[in-house]
Amino acid sequence: MLTSVDPDVIRALGDPLRLRIVTLLARETLCTTHLVEETGARQTNLSNHMKVLREAGLVETEPCGRFTYYKLKADVLAGLSERFAELAESARTAAENKRACP
Repeated sequence: MLTSVDPDVIRALGDPLRLRIVTLLARETLCTTHLVEETGARQTNLSNHMKVLREAGLVETEPCGRFTYYKLKADVLAGLSERFAELAESARTAAENKRACP
C-alpha cells in the first residue's frame, strides 16, 4: 500500500532539480562539482537540495579527499516503484467499482 512510503521521499522527488539530480545519479556516482556542472545550479543551492535528498534517504555520501561523492540508493527507489506498481494494479481492478451516491 502506498501509505507506507515515507512522505519525505515523495516530497524530495517533487522538486524538478532534485528529480534531475536523482536521474543523473541513476547513471553514475557524482561529486558536487559534477552535479553543479550538469545542473547549472549554484553550489550552495545544490548543497541544500542534496541535504533534502540525504535526509529523505535517497542518496548516500562518500568522502573522497576534499570532494564528496553522491550515490543513489537504488533500493529506496525500487521500494517506491513497487508501491506505485501496487497502486496502479489496484486502480486497474477498481476501475469498474463505482460507489453509488446516496
